Amino acid sequence: MEEMNELIEQRFRKLGELQELGIDPYNGRFQPGMSAAGIKEKYGTVSKEGLEAEEFSASVAGRVVAMRDFGKASFAHIQDATGKIQIYLKKDVLGNKHALVKKLDIGDIIGISGRVFRTKTEELTIEVRDIVLLSKSLRPLPEKWHGLKDIEIRYRQRYVDLIVNPEVKEVFARRSAIIKAIRDFLESRGFIEVETPMMHQIPGGAAARPFMTHHNALDIDLYLRIAPELYLKRLLVGGYERVFELNKNFRNEGISTKHNPEFTMLEFYMAYKDYTYLMSFTEEIFSFVADKVLGTLKVPYGDAVIDLTPPWPRIPMREALKQKGVPDEIIGDPERAKEWARSMKLDVPTGASHAKVLDEIFKEFVEPGLVQPTFIVDYPVELSPLAKRKPDAPELVERFELFIASREIANAFSELNDPIDQKGRFMKQVEAKKQGDEEAHWMDEDFIRALEYGMPPAAGEGIGIDRLVMLLTNSPSIRDVVLFPQLKPEQ
Repeated sequence: MEEMNELIEQRFRKLGELQELGIDPYNGRFQPGMSAAGIKEKYGTVSKEGLEAEEFSASVAGRVVAMRDFGKASFAHIQDATGKIQIYLKKDVLGNKHALVKKLDIGDIIGISGRVFRTKTEELTIEVRDIVLLSKSLRPLPEKWHGLKDIEIRYRQRYVDLIVNPEVKEVFARRSAIIKAIRDFLESRGFIEVETPMMHQIPGGAAARPFMTHHNALDIDLYLRIAPELYLKRLLVGGYERVFELNKNFRNEGISTKHNPEFTMLEFYMAYKDYTYLMSFTEEIFSFVADKVLGTLKVPYGDAVIDLTPPWPRIPMREALKQKGVPDEIIGDPERAKEWARSMKLDVPTGASHAKVLDEIFKEFVEPGLVQPTFIVDYPVELSPLAKRKPDAPELVERFELFIASREIANAFSELNDPIDQKGRFMKQVEAKKQGDEEAHWMDEDFIRALEYGMPPAAGEGIGIDRLVMLLTNSPSIRDVVLFPQLKPEQ
């Protein structure tokens, strides 16, 4: 820490010296003519002799990331958004401006223009003829940043992480490409993108604890949305037949490698379709995005290679439990299921329903083995208060969850459009909330009213964008794919 303080003090001294020289460290004006990558692309195939035979000039701006001082001359590398390029700073070429070179530090942002040439080692370089200081860096860049044991420092200071680790920048460039590919896919199939409220009077659309705030003018409590579902389905009532929203949700839950309280979700709804159609449609989306972004359907993730080639297995939830050795009598008997789950050291609340106990058993014994893409279908109605019942098994609903790399990545169902059934399920959720279930759904009378006007049969789906990006960038933690993840307060 003392060494760091001394380095910072040195830079502050240089700041004062620059000002004495009449150089404003933060008020430079410079318009780069090219990028580092553009210069390499344009002149990369020109020989050393070819560059010497004709005067090729270039201008570029970027951050100094390496520097070697040889007294009257210096070599440096500057880095912009496209990469790095070497520059050559010579006293007899720069004249009075060479005084600025002596005050430069790694991390400073400069603009330069000059002649393109090749060094003795054939490295494409710019001999600087004009230089402008655009921003003085007062903190030195870390020498050993990528291997930090406390990785939270990298997440907390993402701005430094992006400077020193090009592969991190590439992750977020790929994230942008993934989101664009999703939008392209949906829009090409007749969907329109919409925006629904972020603040709800009644939090709904998912089983989760909301964040609460207060609106002073109306003197009412409001909740950051946990899902846009109920508003998007109101749009189906209003006559839209294919809508999607790609935006933030907020859930007041724990932080882990798979969870961030603020996360990005795609939700889309299509009239006159059901959950069986959505499974094939989901395979299309994932295949399209992977091929567009990666050029392959075989995606490396950790120690596995995920094969996104359709079709994917479709396994009923109870069958998946049986395949992992959960006895039939456990699946069918609520009390025995609780006893068995507790004997397996699972955290089962006293008032938990049979369906919730089975869900906990599923998460513990089935989910870790779902590495390749797998649809788990036909969930208990208690776990799915917004989904349509199966006609031949009304205790189950027409729902699937998609699991890839041992985690849920999508959730979908045939939408319940029966207002009487929906109101009855909301009432059961209200009772569960009274019994202590903080994640139970609230009663939404306006949504019931909307259904009473008539909602067409429809299918809807939510896809976790952050988890999809994790998969397609081979990232082990959600914090690797969120630019500024939520962290505990800095001490």
